[in-house]
Amino acid sequence: MHRDVLERFPAGDPRGSWRAEEFARARRKEGTPAEVVMDLESDVFLVVVPRQSREQAS
Repeated sequence: MHRDVLERFPAGDPRGSWRAEEFARARRKEGTPAEVVMDLESDVFLVVVPRQSREQAS
C-alpha cells in the first residue's frame, strides 16, 4: 500500500503522538482518511492518507 504523508511530528515531543493524533482527527472530521504511523528510522510520527491509484482518481 502506498501512502502520502500529510504532516510529520517529532517523536521526542513532550506530548508524544498527541499532536499527530489531533492533526489526524481534524483531517478525518474534514473527510480525509488520515491515520498516524511511526517511522522508526527517522523517529517521527507521520500523518498519512492512502494514495489513490490512477483508476480510483478518475
